Amino acid sequence: MPSLDVVLTFLAASIALVLIPGPSVLFIVGRALAHGRRAALASVAGNTVGVTILVGVVATGLGAVAAASAVVFTAVKFAGAAYLVYLGVQTFRHRGDLVAALHRPERATDRRAFGQGVVVGLTNPKALVFFAAVLPQFVGPEVAHPGVALLVLGLVFCATAAVLDSAWGLAAGAARVWFATSPRRLRLLGGTGGVVLVGMGVGLALTQERA
Repeated sequence: MPSLDVVLTFLAASIALVLIPGPSVLFIVGRALAHGRRAALASVAGNTVGVTILVGVVATGLGAVAAASAVVFTAVKFAGAAYLVYLGVQTFRHRGDLVAALHRPERATDRRAFGQGVVVGLTNPKALVFFAAVLPQFVGPEVAHPGVALLVLGLVFCATAAVLDSAWGLAAGAARVWFATSPRRLRLLGGTGGVVLVGMGVGLALTQERA
């Protein structure tokens, strides 16, 4: 098990990283703009599940393969980018549905948002490389069970990200309420959410960073 000092240091690093908007934050904000706070929180839950699975992958040593392999890294990157572009196009195409969505139950939307969040979390190459390259630096050779320590620290990151991502989603959802009195504003809002997702996908596809 990692010491308290290590956990607190890693927590500070996690907060600093998560506060900078990245793929997950932009995805959640896009969902909030398009469908509201419930969908944003469902996206947070799904994304957290996806990232938690990545933590498990890294804890078993498979994350190092993706960090070292350009082919694996590129495949994951483009899979995530393509999915985000697809979601953005769909959001933009159905931007006029927001008015009706405000007056009908959101259960189906929440389920979709959760599933989409899982996919985004799983295909986030920056998260995978962070866990594979940075996370192990907090587990020294003196640790008896490094896999357990990696898992604990990874879960600390997931919990931190869930809290801060929820704050982003709630803030974006609250801003969306201001648009609810105008169908024209709602269509513009849905289009903006779609453009954000498409732009994020394109940016992810073009990035050359490996860490």
